[in-house]
Amino acid sequence: MTAQLPSTAAAFLRTVNEHAPAGFITLFTEDAVVDDAGREIRGREAIREWAAHDIFAANVTFEVHNVSGTDGDATITTRVDGTFDRTGLPDPLIMTFRVVGERGKVSGLTCRLPG
Repeated sequence: MTAQLPSTAAAFLRTVNEHAPAGFITLFTEDAVVDDAGREIRGREAIREWAAHDIFAANVTFEVHNVSGTDGDATITTRVDGTFDRTGLPDPLIMTFRVVGERGKVSGLTCRLPG
């Protein structure tokens, strides 16, 4: 389904699903901001550390359920899987990701449980 996604969002999903941290971090602008369920991560280096722990060490993968928006502002609903602690999380874990793009790079990423 990533072929039907706006290109920046597709690259975000692809690098996570292919477990490619080097490719993942190059998608972000130097001053990008990630809002992970209210926890704010600012700047590429902080995003690299967050992703290393919360995405790549946990072997996270996404299964796309829905997509809306454009390359500059796309919202993706996915089923999230991986080897992370699921205590207190819904099963299945469905999350929405808002990917804000700027000249082909991610300038903002918001990660939320739907609703």
